[in-house]
Amino acid sequence: MAKHAVVIAGGGPTGMMLAAELALAKVDVAIVERRPNHVLVGSRAGGFHSRTIEVLDQRGVADRFLAEGQVAQAAMIGATVLDMSDFPTRHPYSLGIWQNQIERIMAAWIAELLVRIYYGCEVTGFAPDDAGVKVELSDGESLRAQYLVGCDGGRSVIRKSAGIEFPGWDPTKSNLIAEVEVTEEPPRGIRHDATGIHGLHRLEDGRTVRVIVTEQQLGPSSEPTLHDLSAALITVYGTDFGIHSPTWIARFTDMTRQAATYRAGRVLLAGDSAHVHYPAGGQGLSLGVQDAVNLGWKLAQVVKGTSPDSLLDTYQDERHPVAARALQHTMAQSALQRPDDRIKALVDMVSELASMDEPRKRLAGIISGLDIHYDLGEGHPLLGRRMPDLDLVTDDGPLRVFALLHEAKPVLLNFGEPGGVDITPWADRVQMIDAEYVGLWELPVLGEVSAPTAVLIRPDGYVAWLGDGKDTGLRDALITWFGAP
Repeated sequence: MAKHAVVIAGGGPTGMMLAAELALAKVDVAIVERRPNHVLVGSRAGGFHSRTIEVLDQRGVADRFLAEGQVAQAAMIGATVLDMSDFPTRHPYSLGIWQNQIERIMAAWIAELLVRIYYGCEVTGFAPDDAGVKVELSDGESLRAQYLVGCDGGRSVIRKSAGIEFPGWDPTKSNLIAEVEVTEEPPRGIRHDATGIHGLHRLEDGRTVRVIVTEQQLGPSSEPTLHDLSAALITVYGTDFGIHSPTWIARFTDMTRQAATYRAGRVLLAGDSAHVHYPAGGQGLSLGVQDAVNLGWKLAQVVKGTSPDSLLDTYQDERHPVAARALQHTMAQSALQRPDDRIKALVDMVSELASMDEPRKRLAGIISGLDIHYDLGEGHPLLGRRMPDLDLVTDDGPLRVFALLHEAKPVLLNFGEPGGVDITPWADRVQMIDAEYVGLWELPVLGEVSAPTAVLIRPDGYVAWLGDGKDTGLRDALITWFGAP
């Protein structure tokens, strides 16, 4: 029986991001992936929002994704695009990039990090005990791990087997999405009607057309067929445009659910295993990647014995409210896409409000993830929020803050007198950098804040402690997040 510190069920973007985080921390991690490889048929979902691009930048790999995607102002509410080009970030935009590209890039990255992947099999069950988890695979083999993480999607076997409830809202509408070839030239643009949203778009190869159509009634849970797609198109357009040769066809709904808990002992959930929602707003991939980045360093420290097992409870405390808010937003977006006369009146009102500066910033902050605030107690506005990517001056020359996070290690930046902050007992865990910064400290949505004299940054880029000329509370913060000395 092969042994690993952590086994991840599911090798999508969330599972791969978590594997990368653990591998960077030198933790033995393995992925169990049902597909034979990471070649994804069809483009599937797509897009990252600003904070997720920042997270990839923190690990030094954002350029790989930016090179293949297209930047755009894509955050929307109602009929209004929320321009965030004035946000204080190096990435004040969304990135249009298909999931097959994302998975290919991520698979290449984790290969560099020597992550083990068990292709062509699934986790079929598990048995936790005091020392770890026995993980049963569909090929008859089994693995042994200290922790098992379910990144196996909305129908998660891990979540169901762990007995974790999945409360929420049943679906009220469904859409078909596909990539097909056609014999008739499709119309350009998006069509809205009393049913919902529809559209056809020719892809870059000039041959394949991406189709999305809202069904007249809620579709069955069975896999959709070319006939189902044809019938739905004829109802909306009067023709199916001669669709044939489908690359893939899928059905999605506005079902909205969130796991009651993200943890059951040695079993944890991340990504779609923990929350599902309508794709309006394109937040799904970003939520999963950020789940992984919040969980990864915590799980690494527990596995290595640096921190107690209770550190993992902060994953639930921090990420559950973030996803809950995102689900509210996607339900609101879904409601605004029902274009009858009454809803149109609401869309017009919301769109007018969203064009105003303050609502625009607040809404764009939610969609982009740049306004995420983990509740770490009272204090400076930066506490619990993402650290800005400042241009620092250090003894080693100019450095960006995000460059210091490439290895997923915590950092203490001292802007006061050199040597004025002593973290000697944690010197093997926390990077200590004496730095200077000349410029404004500005946060998305909140605006300008006062400059601290020191900042303790977690591996996920969020601020765990700030100094005001004294080290009051620093020792407690170090113990809380990075273990006893």
